[in-house]
Amino acid sequence: MKVGFISFHSFANPGGVKNHILGLSKEFEKRGIETKIIVPRRKLWEKYDKNVILLGTSIPINVIGTQGDLVFNLNPLAIKRVLKREQFDVLHFHNFIAPSAIQILEKSDSLNIITSHANIEAAPFIKKMIGNLNNLVNRKVSGIIGVAPFNLDLFDRFEGCKEVIPNGIDLLDFNPSIKRLNKFDKEKINILFLGRIEERKGLIYLLKAYKILKKKHNNIRLIIVGEGPLKNECQEYVQANKLEDVFWEGKQTGKIVAQYYSTCDIYCSPAIFGESFGIVLLEAMASKKPVVAFANAGYKELLKETKGEEFLATPRDEVELSSKLEKLIVDEKLRKEMGEWGLKEAEKYSWDKVADRVLNFYKKCS
Repeated sequence: MKVGFISFHSFANPGGVKNHILGLSKEFEKRGIETKIIVPRRKLWEKYDKNVILLGTSIPINVIGTQGDLVFNLNPLAIKRVLKREQFDVLHFHNFIAPSAIQILEKSDSLNIITSHANIEAAPFIKKMIGNLNNLVNRKVSGIIGVAPFNLDLFDRFEGCKEVIPNGIDLLDFNPSIKRLNKFDKEKINILFLGRIEERKGLIYLLKAYKILKKKHNNIRLIIVGEGPLKNECQEYVQANKLEDVFWEGKQTGKIVAQYYSTCDIYCSPAIFGESFGIVLLEAMASKKPVVAFANAGYKELLKETKGEEFLATPRDEVELSSKLEKLIVDEKLRKEMGEWGLKEAEKYSWDKVADRVLNFYKKCS
């Protein structure tokens, strides 16, 4: 079997879809399944290994409080050449972004599968757009996966196979044995934020919660990993409120990301909307760290009916967020207990288990 994973999101920056494709591809390769990854080019200098094919162009656009992609192929013949050369048995689309997705799907003779990662709660126009493509999707696509149940809402008129298969995690990359960063001593309790500094990720609410907490707890430290358009605004808030022990670490990639998880005592993701799953929560949990977050749709789905629900706060409510964090700040035993629970929960999402389900879905749709 030969599988082509198609991303309509640039690989030039970190992202959940990128991590998902890389994780699933790696697991398939372990099993002797040949894979290629097709991604659009955003920057001239982009270079990847032979497993990645650059096809089409990605233009970054700001939409619903985050950065998205507009992807198109100026040379339709290039699509035809790639598909003819590679002879994929399965083309696995990750999200469905026009016009490039339409261009590729129309030329594909493979088994076509879509995984929907998109949370469209703040963008109903996307659902309308997909609805207009209903005939094409029903004609050319054999199955659709959602990483959470609400991801399938985007394709509610699809007549083929559907299934919910969650995101996965590499337990070798994220685990409790990863070495911590020595530059952050153990004298303070480390709270970690890791993500893009943009409206959707809600860092400003964590800063407001930290302000509340810092008045009562001088033994806490906030570590911020990431870049984004609202970084200056957030830094101005820190300066204006004279918040101490806030560390701006910038954008980090590769193995050092896992070290930040290992260094923290509490991981916090104050994303206010638009999250489909919560891979950052899963990475922290796999690192045996307790997590606190806002109760957006994706995080609620990941943590529903578990002990983790107790540490979800109402989105945009910094007072409630500070209260959830404080429970863990003052109780070391609870931090340990929630870390151990999270590790066991994360093991359910190992890539080998997720890959089994995806491969079975391919068979089901064939």
